[in-house]
Amino acid sequence: MSKEFGEMRIVEEPRKVSSMHPKKFALWLFMASVLMLFASWTSAYIVKQADGNWLFFQLPSIFTWSTAIIAISSLTVQWAYFAARGNQAGRMRRMLYATAALGVLFLVMQTLGWTKLVSQSVYFVGNPSGSFVYLITGFHGLHIISALIFLLVVMRSAAVGRIHSGNLTQIEMCTTYWHFLGFLWVYLFIFLLINR
Repeated sequence: MSKEFGEMRIVEEPRKVSSMHPKKFALWLFMASVLMLFASWTSAYIVKQADGNWLFFQLPSIFTWSTAIIAISSLTVQWAYFAARGNQAGRMRRMLYATAALGVLFLVMQTLGWTKLVSQSVYFVGNPSGSFVYLITGFHGLHIISALIFLLVVMRSAAVGRIHSGNLTQIEMCTTYWHFLGFLWVYLFIFLLINR
């Protein structure tokens, strides 16, 4: 665009529009909706607990161990991203495999945590305190399964050489989602420990 003032001509440079990759934007919207879902459940948990008739029980210690596993998996997925950025394909693939193995181990440990709850006579149907624990941990587990599927897609792309320093979108998104679920689990675990 230009404006003329007598002999002088002023040329205005077009402004650069800052934008986000559409897939990344969609991921952030999805994560925001997941966060709101879990925030509503934790709020409902507190409200329902105030009603009385609440069964207090110890969370199985295996949930502590699964928390450590998900934290370690956040490190391995980050190392995979750093390796991709540095064009270290072999290291990236090893770290992706390690992340997937830790994700599966997390799910196994969560399932073992449920069996421990059953052995304490805490069931999905019955007292709302148990129902909330199963609901919260179960839906988080479903999201971990979705992250593992995403991870498998990234691993396939890595295997055929599509992920490198010039093409990081897919692994960036997977890393972001994995970290999000890790932080979400830490929040949920601390919440359940404090409000059991």
